[in-house]
Amino acid sequence: VALGLYFPRKEYLENVYIDEPAGTPLLHIRALRDSQEEGVHFHLCQNLIISRARSHENNWFQIREKTGLLYLSKSLDREDFNMLSVGNWMPLSKVMLYVFLSSHPFQEKECDSATRATVFLSLINATAPACSSLTARQLCFTEMDLSFHIKENKPPGTFHQLQLPSVHHLCQNLSISYKLLAAEGVPFRYNENTTGVRVTQSLDREERERYELIAKCTVREGLREMQVEVPFLVNVLDEDDSPPFLPNGTDTADAVVEFNRKEGTVLSTLTVYDADTTPIYPLESSRKKYTGTIITEDPWISETFRVEHIFDEIHFSPNGSQVRGTRHEY
Repeated sequence: VALGLYFPRKEYLENVYIDEPAGTPLLHIRALRDSQEEGVHFHLCQNLIISRARSHENNWFQIREKTGLLYLSKSLDREDFNMLSVGNWMPLSKVMLYVFLSSHPFQEKECDSATRATVFLSLINATAPACSSLTARQLCFTEMDLSFHIKENKPPGTFHQLQLPSVHHLCQNLSISYKLLAAEGVPFRYNENTTGVRVTQSLDREERERYELIAKCTVREGLREMQVEVPFLVNVLDEDDSPPFLPNGTDTADAVVEFNRKEGTVLSTLTVYDADTTPIYPLESSRKKYTGTIITEDPWISETFRVEHIFDEIHFSPNGSQVRGTRHEY
């Protein structure tokens, strides 16, 4: 059975420092449902991929199955770092973990589900920096772009956590608060209590394909206050749910054929629009989706005339926002 659950972002980045205590939360991974009834369960593959080449058993990282919180299950000491780094002269070592999704509790601890997100961890050969030495940008946001993909026609749900669990855990003397700046009526809400961002209704890509918001963070330390803003982007993923349509409803074109027409003469054209899909490559894949056929029992007509199909990407503008689609000409 194909799983309906999916990750609104496929990659996560986080830093891990030497000697951070076991139990330190590292990052919050979120998933969205395909249908309201689905449960959400997270599972971590017990292999660390090191420098694209070798893998090592994961003894340091765990994920909470119900919440998607990735945390240190064992402190990473200098010996661990030397073992996991390609050569211990390097200041940092990158390792990779896979997180899997299921709508049921995981029975077997396998690493082969199609629905997975990749976590890149930078292991840093130093202890965690003092909170006072971090910039507002480092305290508020990771190095990742805040860019998400949400499928159209799916139920609402929380798809991102603004608060950084590691910073919240380490820097308790600081007050860090967030706001989501968005135009009126945009279907996203920020919850101050949970710091989660939620899509409040199912989306329709044919109405709007991209939302551009801003995440604003305020850091207060005593009387000092710092603010930082970053783009927060949501792309709506398409589902093939709208039929092609004809401009002006015209599904017939007349062709008048005169004598002595040269080969290649265009006799008639018919245009079909599809707001639902955009041209995909290789182009033959798009061509196969729609075919133009002359229906006749006369072999001379079949030999003498042919239908050519050309198509290109166009933009529709429902509600003033640009949505990509395809124009097919026969």
